Amino acid sequence: MLASPAPIPADVSAVAAFDVVVIAASLGGVAAIRTLLGNLPADFPIPIIIVQHMSSRYKSHFVELMNHCSRLPVQWATAGECLAPGRVYVAPPNHHVVLSRKGVLALTQTAKVHFTRPAANPLFESVARWYGKCALCVILTGTGSDGTQGAQALKRAGGRVLVQDQETAVAWNMPSAALQAGCVDFVLSLHGLAAALVALVMVPGAAQFFAGANAAMLVKSSSTLPV
Repeated sequence: MLASPAPIPADVSAVAAFDVVVIAASLGGVAAIRTLLGNLPADFPIPIIIVQHMSSRYKSHFVELMNHCSRLPVQWATAGECLAPGRVYVAPPNHHVVLSRKGVLALTQTAKVHFTRPAANPLFESVARWYGKCALCVILTGTGSDGTQGAQALKRAGGRVLVQDQETAVAWNMPSAALQAGCVDFVLSLHGLAAALVALVMVPGAAQFFAGANAAMLVKSSSTLPV
């Protein structure tokens, strides 16, 4: 029997406006994710789940690379594991990562999505189902359009969608596809994305400023936090 998800401490729950962050990346994603994680503080209070398109033909050192730059512990996602606050989970090669229920990871080897496994769409759609408006979605550099369908589902469920800007992306296809689909709330540089995540999750009341007219205020608010 699966264990119940670990409860988030009361002091964290009182502050965090969102319960989970999901991130997708492809071409150029390793460097982008290193930068993003490296600019999050050690006390970032909610779990992060990452899908980086990667080959299963050789051993991946992705987790080891991320642990060298991240203040948050990074690990491969494992089936049946409960999400823990402040921990980063990475979809392993040749597996989609989804949620079997709220707070519990599952791995599948169902068909490839956009010719890749792991893919972002299954994760995003699963998180939309279980977390709805309490989820943050980030689409980073990458070719193709993986993540757009899932981001649309998450947006319909009330979640927020952020994408990397063209200036800092190696390949802007994935962020651009989501933007063209009309489901993006915010387009930011890598450092801006990190600042926005910190503000939205850790600054009380910051989520109310998540609108075009107040976007600069949101990022400015987060810039005072230690990252």
